[in-house]
Amino acid sequence: MLRLISSSSKSKPYSSLSYSISIHRTSHNNITDDNPKSFSSGFSINSAKTAPLSKNRNGFPKFPAKIGGFDQYGSGFRRVQNLVGGTRNFSSESSLCRESINYDVVIVGAGPAGLSAAIKLKQMCKENDVDLSVCVVEKGAEVGAHILSGNVFEPRALDELIPKWKEEEAPIHVPVSSDKFWLLSKTRAFSLPSPFNNKGNYVISLSQLVRWLGHKAEELGVEIYPGFAASEILYDTRDKVIGIATNDMGVAKDGSKKDNFQPGVELKGKVTLFAEGCRGSLSEKIISKYNLREKGQGQHQTYALGIKEVWEVSEDKHEAGSVLHTIGWPLNHKTYGGSFLYHMKDRQVAIGFVVALNYHNPFLNPYEEFQKFKHHPAIKPLLEGGTALEYGARTLNEGGYQSIPYPVFPGGAIIGCSAGFLNVPKIKGSHTAMKSGILAAESVFRTLNEGSPLEAFWESLRSSWIWKELYNARNYRPAFEYGLYPGLALSGLEHYIMRGKSPWTLKHGKPDHEATDEAQMCKPIDYPKPDGIVSFDMPTSLYRSNTNHDHDQPAHLRLTDPKIPELVNLPIYAGPESRYCPAHVYEYTSDESGPLKLQINAQNCLHCKACDIKDPKQNIKWTVPEGGGGPGYTVM
Repeated sequence: MLRLISSSSKSKPYSSLSYSISIHRTSHNNITDDNPKSFSSGFSINSAKTAPLSKNRNGFPKFPAKIGGFDQYGSGFRRVQNLVGGTRNFSSESSLCRESINYDVVIVGAGPAGLSAAIKLKQMCKENDVDLSVCVVEKGAEVGAHILSGNVFEPRALDELIPKWKEEEAPIHVPVSSDKFWLLSKTRAFSLPSPFNNKGNYVISLSQLVRWLGHKAEELGVEIYPGFAASEILYDTRDKVIGIATNDMGVAKDGSKKDNFQPGVELKGKVTLFAEGCRGSLSEKIISKYNLREKGQGQHQTYALGIKEVWEVSEDKHEAGSVLHTIGWPLNHKTYGGSFLYHMKDRQVAIGFVVALNYHNPFLNPYEEFQKFKHHPAIKPLLEGGTALEYGARTLNEGGYQSIPYPVFPGGAIIGCSAGFLNVPKIKGSHTAMKSGILAAESVFRTLNEGSPLEAFWESLRSSWIWKELYNARNYRPAFEYGLYPGLALSGLEHYIMRGKSPWTLKHGKPDHEATDEAQMCKPIDYPKPDGIVSFDMPTSLYRSNTNHDHDQPAHLRLTDPKIPELVNLPIYAGPESRYCPAHVYEYTSDESGPLKLQINAQNCLHCKACDIKDPKQNIKWTVPEGGGGPGYTVM
């Protein structure tokens, strides 16, 4: 029998999530209170009472209430516990081998790109009277649980995908009402012309929109499995990708099998799409294996770390649809970054801070820079008297046009932020991610239905509005390699004079991990203590992220060489991992007599991927933990 189990046990004060799905081989052909329902495939559900389940084209059951059903979009997926006698459990007759499920298309990641691809595929199936099975696997406990973004949403791609999204009650309600851009000094805010062109856009929660997209995908017949982490790429003998495998569940920290051990499951597809988001762990392996960066635009990717809170503020301070971006203080003139402040609905305000990860000073702490920023005289009054509701962090691609990899590989393609379609001057990537998913779906459908080559996806990208948009924006980010004021001047020239038509294309500087200077060349930064009113210590913020992992599992943050932290990072760079991580995962500790040693608190991990990017020697490898772990965002 096939077994899939996902669990996330949280120590107090967190809530708990535990579910399983059980299917057993049987020869019974009827269902009663005492007999399981059987299928022609030879699988059955062991249940006291259960409704008949439909099958997909492969003969496997289609679950009417998957590992997350839908509640209100604001509160996330229901955590359904009672499909089969209160538990769900795919079991296998042998724990020594993995079972496989075959689909036409397997999509890794239930974000904007992955769900848009799934929806478009099913729409095309309906239009052409074709049946393709589509599966989406998501490592978050619920669809949307790991989704974090600003987010001022440009609905261009959604207009193409679901033209009647307003009538279909998409959680998009607050149009941008004002659009401001400030240059901050320590005590003042100077208004600059806003380059963001947000007319017609909306202030939203992307995690809520993704839940809605998940609902639309399920209505079309897409099978979505949240709570299962894709940990391995499957290849055939010709090195063609044929799917993914989820990781084993119930493995103890020491590698032994616990009582609840279950092997991972292989999800095989004729085509596999990777839509894992920025710095996707499997996507990066694919890019490296097939040299996709070199086959594409050729330059390395560069990243930033975004840290965000959602607040509830008093009615008299709330201006629904108000959008503010800032640049300057508290960052120095050599460090690229800035803030955003968006007024959502229901007196909620999204406030965040973005720091480019090619910063030089190893003493810089992005989390503390954010806490410091909130005390600016132009920002603090808005937050005073309010309540911080949620906290989170995520890296974002800033390489743009220069860093786009060739997206197609044998057996599939990379889409969305895994490929890096963020428009840096707009600070928007959701619409381009969705469009890439739509284009990929069109190519996949023609590949499976007509036999055309999947490589057509690359050509459709290059002829789409994604390509034009990113080409016109290509020189903004590298302009700031020269510093804040030269960057503002060059980007102003690009925006207002050249309008993206410059005869040159600027290159990115060093990769982010190589940009870190040695500690002896830099000055330590003294950050003020949090006041508990508008700024907070790390444990308080982590509590608001609803983050946790099962403590007794192998660490998903792995050191290639365990000696490097003590021999290189600490003496040469002053242990930067203890500062760039926005979740206090890494800390140097010692007993009374011993030297400092790196301690990894993997249970705190927000899945932001900053460590995988910024470690000076690229010694930290981010891998997926057990499915269902990590943050639990609802309004991010």
